[in-house]
Amino acid sequence: MADSGGGDCCSPRLPDDALFLGLDCSTQSLKATVLDAGLGIVATDSVHFDSDLPHYGTHGGVRRDPAERGRIVSPPLMWAEALDLLLARLRPRADLRRVAAVSGSAQQHGSVYWARGAGAALAALDPAGSLATQLAGAFAAPDSPVWMDSSSAAQCREVEAAMGGPLQLAALTGCRAHERCTGPQIRKMHQTRPKVYDATERVSLVSSFMASLLVGGYVCIDETDGAGMNIMDIATRQLREDALQATAPNLEERIGKLAPAHAVAGKISPYFVQRFQFASSCLVIQWSGDNPNTLAGDLAISLGTSDTVFGVTDSPEPTLEGNIFPNPVDPKTYMVLLCYKNGSLTREDLRNRYAERSWDMFNRLLEETAPLNGGKMGFYYKEHEILPPLPVGFHRYVVKNLTSGSLDEMVEEVGEFDPPSEVRAIIEGQFLSMRGHAEQCGLPVPPRRIIATGDSASLGAALRAAHGWLCNQQDEFVPFSSVYSGRIDRTSLSMKLAVPFGECEGDIELLNNYTLLVRKRLEIEQKLIERFNQRELSGF
Repeated sequence: MADSGGGDCCSPRLPDDALFLGLDCSTQSLKATVLDAGLGIVATDSVHFDSDLPHYGTHGGVRRDPAERGRIVSPPLMWAEALDLLLARLRPRADLRRVAAVSGSAQQHGSVYWARGAGAALAALDPAGSLATQLAGAFAAPDSPVWMDSSSAAQCREVEAAMGGPLQLAALTGCRAHERCTGPQIRKMHQTRPKVYDATERVSLVSSFMASLLVGGYVCIDETDGAGMNIMDIATRQLREDALQATAPNLEERIGKLAPAHAVAGKISPYFVQRFQFASSCLVIQWSGDNPNTLAGDLAISLGTSDTVFGVTDSPEPTLEGNIFPNPVDPKTYMVLLCYKNGSLTREDLRNRYAERSWDMFNRLLEETAPLNGGKMGFYYKEHEILPPLPVGFHRYVVKNLTSGSLDEMVEEVGEFDPPSEVRAIIEGQFLSMRGHAEQCGLPVPPRRIIATGDSASLGAALRAAHGWLCNQQDEFVPFSSVYSGRIDRTSLSMKLAVPFGECEGDIELLNNYTLLVRKRLEIEQKLIERFNQRELSGF
């Protein structure tokens, strides 16, 4: 989490007996982390959508529309049912009466379309019934487009044209119109399903949808997650009238106001007080997107259903590749993020093909191969990729040498590698791409540190719950460091150095060779983009 200054003896403190609950509604699951006042982990739990709620028919937490190429959705009712189930599992393991504040994170960009009258239904939830039963008729659209969706290309180009082009849109709203972005998805809903749009009372992001369940009423979208919509001014953190008009009619009334990430969304709904014994004084802190925060000068890499690489800056520069978001725990800075759609599910597919469906075997094969992989380089796209923008397909190359020369002379396209080389190719390839594109977006390369994380979003949400509680107590924003006040090594925020650089003989030479390999990968990426763009123009 981003540190905004040191704590001292006069810093506000968390109550000794309080607990703080963090939830994370990711693509594949809903997770919970409970922290005590010392920021130690008290309990964790999760609900896996596919296995725990199989009646929704998801695979990897989503549904793929066979009738429309690229359309990928999730049912919001599933997320609501998962919330009931998760809290029921958590209750015997954590005293929910002691939870002073709850916050959350959620997969970014997904849009939920509430039907007219849904706000009243939220306010009248009966603790004797379930969320799924009572909200079954609360949605104008039963399915929510999610970040994996790639069916809104036409709407993206229309929005960019209306706003002065892709780079101008990025300068105004934080990113160009990617197919995953909420604005183009809303525009597509308005154009292709106008009756659904007309019947929509409110549009929520997944984050504000989950917070709305907890509060029992519509909750504002927070400024950080709102930056992924293409309709928020990245400088003022307010909705832009021109972007709203370029997206859909009467959209502002459906979106509502935006709020800072540290703000209180409201007190927890009586539904949760009576059903799960939360205290009626429990605060719900604004939910935000699921990409955690990092420290200036560092790079963070998060490996999940999507892979992301990001860093913090106080002077972001718009690009056509990355996204710029306000930092949720430091109003003065921004987060620059690169997102890869082909993450854990694509690695799992390679594991199943070449490592006998075993992660232990996958790791052994990785260790059998030397760094640089003998020049073997792979591009693995099980899903239509965002970065670089390439269709489904696997492409393999052998880089014969790293010296200068034409790409055709130095690189050979081949078929399959042997299993150990396939394993290293998918791991190295992703990190080579991350380094190359991070450098192009102005992120620190080489960084002071690389912070690697798998799934820490629910932990980050619990920390944000504690931070939001402190801000509310002080009636103003307080530095995030006030949460841990100089005791970071004794909390769940503690980190250790896993791999030092420069202590082993050959580190510098290896870094230089990887630098050359990054350049070759970016050249090959560009050739692939040109190849598939030409095929598209030719009608193939």
